[in-house]
Amino acid sequence: MKAIPTLHTERLTLRPFNLDDAADVQRLAGDKDIASTTSAIPHPYEDGMAEEWISSHAEVFENGKGINLAIALKDTDEACKSELIGSISIEIDTIDKIGELGYWIGKPFWSCGYCTEAAKVILTYAFDVLKLKSIHAFYLKRNTASGRVLQKIGMHFEECFPKAVEKWGVLEDLVKYNIYNNTFTA
Repeated sequence: MKAIPTLHTERLTLRPFNLDDAADVQRLAGDKDIASTTSAIPHPYEDGMAEEWISSHAEVFENGKGINLAIALKDTDEACKSELIGSISIEIDTIDKIGELGYWIGKPFWSCGYCTEAAKVILTYAFDVLKLKSIHAFYLKRNTASGRVLQKIGMHFEECFPKAVEKWGVLEDLVKYNIYNNTFTA
């Protein structure tokens, strides 16, 4: 069985989730402001959802269909237990060797550059280790902070899909960015 890797940056550890993270996932991802800026995170974030989601990660990785990592601050307390601040993932199309980047950062940790830092290291892993050809990402157009992250990591605008997804009864514009393996520099 392949082990989900742990990746490091100057300030962060990107590590496999474990069931002990479920309460933090529910609290952070369950914030209405987090859910409102993503197309996939539900609100309310019900009991048991985090455990179910975390339990799916090993099989997804083992089958080569993706990688989900917890974004944690390095050594934030005396016991060296890193504080969970978000999540980053790449879903993989195994036939075409392309990936889709996804992420969220808990609201108390916004505007600190953590998402950009995490995204750079997971793209490096995806291109160097997983040998993906390209990676794309989508964001709700009104979530300009997410768009800035994609620009900072070298992704390029590809297309805007007007009123492509419905979020809480409102049709939202979806923006797509992309980067190719041969153009990425960490």
